[in-house]
Amino acid sequence: MSAPLRLRRALLYMPGDSHRKIEKALTLNVDCVCMDLEDGVAVSQKAAARATVRQALAELDFGRSEKLVRLNGVGTGWEAADLAATIGGRPQGVVLPKVEGPEALAWLEAQVAAAEAAQGWPAGEIGLLAMIETARGVVNLKAICEATPRLRALIFGAEDLASDIGATRTAEGAEVAYARGAVVMHAAAYGLQAIDMVYVNYADGEGLAREAAAAARLGFSGKQAIHPKQIEVIQAAFAPAPEAMAKARRVLEAAAAAQAQGLGAFALDDKMVDAPVIKAAETVMARARAAGIAD
Repeated sequence: MSAPLRLRRALLYMPGDSHRKIEKALTLNVDCVCMDLEDGVAVSQKAAARATVRQALAELDFGRSEKLVRLNGVGTGWEAADLAATIGGRPQGVVLPKVEGPEALAWLEAQVAAAEAAQGWPAGEIGLLAMIETARGVVNLKAICEATPRLRALIFGAEDLASDIGATRTAEGAEVAYARGAVVMHAAAYGLQAIDMVYVNYADGEGLAREAAAAARLGFSGKQAIHPKQIEVIQAAFAPAPEAMAKARRVLEAAAAAQAQGLGAFALDDKMVDAPVIKAAETVMARARAAGIAD
């Protein structure tokens, strides 16, 4: 039996130097709480943020929310101190920004594995999530995906990517469409989740809903959130709709009946159903069960 699907529909960033905001995140029923030591923390507050995140990991009950820590990028000079200060709190995952090749993940893999061994924790229990937000990261996606079996997800950073390539960000997103698709494609090829870009206008719920729905259709597993207002909209977009679940159930019931008759492919509603269609239906139901909206 495969492991239960880990929901990562909404990944909410909270500044690591605010214990109050981290506590607030735990009341929001969000899939992932990412305590940020990178962009959300001023240089003068890096050390204080490490202490705050370590305290939060040790003392707070995250409930069903996955507890993640985002380090500063490899090469900043802060990454080693970030990890050393927080890994003892046993986060469920470590987010590494601006991953441009396998070397950064290899470094992080070695550090996390050593911590697990030293603490007597199960090997491989702490996952890694790689942020793809530079041109070099996009062109090195294959090597990044193959860097470590500890890798759980790719996170797409459109704002940093646009800056890196000299593009102008637009609402339509044509300037990042190639990279966005590449992240989804590589994640699927390597059995990883793909988490979509942030929607920076957190007051625009309608725009967020449209972009999140489009991301779900593209194959993303979830989307980054920068404000609590975005959580409900995002998590709804990445949960199967009732009509999708009903269709998936019909496909799976018909597939079971066809198998009992020795049939591989069969017709349903005047359409041919074969292995890819059945797999898609299974995915819909797995996501529905993980979201608690199906048995």
